[in-house]
Amino acid sequence: MAVAADRAAAGPEAAAEAEGLTLRAVLWSILWLIVSLVWMQRAGLVSHGTQIAESVPVIPAVGAAIFFTLLAPLLRRLPRVFRMSQRQVLLVYVFLCVAMTMPEVGVVRMLFPEITALRYFSSPENDFARFQDYVPAWMAPRNDEVIRQMYEGAPNEGVPIGPWVVPLTMWALFFLATFVTMLCVVSLFRRQWADKERLTFPIVHMMLDVSDQRGERLVGGFFRNPLMWFGFSLAALLNILNILHAWNPAVPAMGTGYDLGKLFTERPWSALSPMVIAWRPENIGLGYLVSTEITLSVWVFWLALRVSNVFATMMGYEIAGFPFDQEQASGAYLAMSVFLIFVARRQIAEAVGKALGRRPDVDDSDEPVPYRWAVFGAVAGFAGMMLFAMRAGMWGSTAAMYFGLFLLFSLVYARARAEAGAAMVWLFPFYQHKKLMMNAFGSAPFVSGGNYANLTIFSVMMWMSRGFFQSQSAYMIENEKIASETGIKPRDMAVWLVVAMLLGLVGAYWMHLSAYYTHGANILEGGTTEGGYRTQLAKQEFEELAGLLKGPAPADMTRTAASGVGFVVIAALVLIRSYFLRFPLHPLGYAMVASYGWPLWGPFLLVWIAKTVVLRLGGMRLYRQLIPFFLGLVIGHYFVAGILWGCLCTYNEMYRRYGVWFG
Repeated sequence: MAVAADRAAAGPEAAAEAEGLTLRAVLWSILWLIVSLVWMQRAGLVSHGTQIAESVPVIPAVGAAIFFTLLAPLLRRLPRVFRMSQRQVLLVYVFLCVAMTMPEVGVVRMLFPEITALRYFSSPENDFARFQDYVPAWMAPRNDEVIRQMYEGAPNEGVPIGPWVVPLTMWALFFLATFVTMLCVVSLFRRQWADKERLTFPIVHMMLDVSDQRGERLVGGFFRNPLMWFGFSLAALLNILNILHAWNPAVPAMGTGYDLGKLFTERPWSALSPMVIAWRPENIGLGYLVSTEITLSVWVFWLALRVSNVFATMMGYEIAGFPFDQEQASGAYLAMSVFLIFVARRQIAEAVGKALGRRPDVDDSDEPVPYRWAVFGAVAGFAGMMLFAMRAGMWGSTAAMYFGLFLLFSLVYARARAEAGAAMVWLFPFYQHKKLMMNAFGSAPFVSGGNYANLTIFSVMMWMSRGFFQSQSAYMIENEKIASETGIKPRDMAVWLVVAMLLGLVGAYWMHLSAYYTHGANILEGGTTEGGYRTQLAKQEFEELAGLLKGPAPADMTRTAASGVGFVVIAALVLIRSYFLRFPLHPLGYAMVASYGWPLWGPFLLVWIAKTVVLRLGGMRLYRQLIPFFLGLVIGHYFVAGILWGCLCTYNEMYRRYGVWFG
């Protein structure tokens, strides 16, 4: 209805324009990308005050949507190139969501240390030299001076492009193969999730409201709704007080959270700590659009994990890391992926039948990726990933397991965003892809005759599991939903996402190399003399690899058992809900909270209470009326903590007193 009304109101010219990508949207997207890269380089890499693309959605994309919507009346008075319909605004938004993920802390910024740390930090004490030749020249530069200048800076010599051309080109091909594989896999589930199960897609809901230039989705329009501005003001006040507190500690402020665990100081109750209620307005606001059974499940399972630690302490069972949340999450995500595939089995069978020519009756004309392309693209893309890794020295069995877990976990993450809308880019068991394999088998099965090529490339590929490139799967499914909701040509959307990834990758290469060779990677991203957090992660990874020279790491059956517990809990919840339809605990809630629950459980507890009260007092009518207030919390937080503070961080040193992390 809203799409039809928008086309009618816009006139025949806009209706035709809305069918697909326009030159206007392309030019604006590239312009916003350039500005955002310069902004991110200064605010996130050099100043390290806020990560503007670690948020969900990324701050530049939200900022672009706000810019075009608020200035729409003015832009209509300017030449035609400045006039942007809602669909064209959303094309800019989806472009920036994908493109600006590439240069952030979880993708390219993790890649550069992984391919250079072995040479730069090599010393007789750490045995890094033993592994250097296992990394092929086409995967990483071998010129020690080029790498030294990257870490220490060479402001007067510029970026030595030559040694980087081949490695970065090869990595670009790997990124492309991985992205296409993810896009094809997610596209096979679009109809099941969006059309058959009708998932809520909270983030899509918010962005359709924010980009609504005619006020058709909400009474009076999103930015003319007083409830929205009330929520906006509360989130803005929270951040403004925190910023002022950074300047003057005498200014009262709520900070970023409150640890209830510090109230329990005596054993065994001290095992509850930490129990931080994170003040995350984005999770409160988007959580309002999530079903109460998921919000209930998140905080109930979080408390259950903490209470299990109390019982373990009472029984004298004290092991570092217990109750192994991340390990439980890896088993839970694996079980969830099996469940999602099982539920969508008929849809997948139809797609495969269509691809093989056995089901000509299946209509895929409205799909962003035709089923033939989706099926064969997934196979070809995965084969490309395997070929890259195996040519580098990784065994086929290792690569198949590793990349398989990567794709399965990315599928579950996409489901978590589509159904629960949690605005957290790290909401998956990060680094557990590799650890799940090492915990189950130990390191010995990955080494043959003293040849460590397999494990060396395994360590180089650590960025895939420790980073958040797999979060792109969520943007894919959300952006496909945006296309279907607004009438954007679905095939244009799919191509546009691939273009966004490639341009974002090129921009990420430029952003990092120019900063590294100007300032030196050692002092960037909060580093002092040996790099920031991402560099330390890479160094730690290779130190663990070098430690295997002294003896293989045994299998860790305790942590493997924790993964098994996660798998069993999900299986049990799925089984119970199949027999008791009103059972209130949702398996997705457990998987989410086990993987990265501390920033999520508090906001979801608060919004569960609020939503329960609203539904009981005013029903669905009051619930809908209050949606602008809760979405205002999200926009207010992103505007002040992301846009305003992100701009201030580029010009002052206050970021060292108040860092804003959205992930």
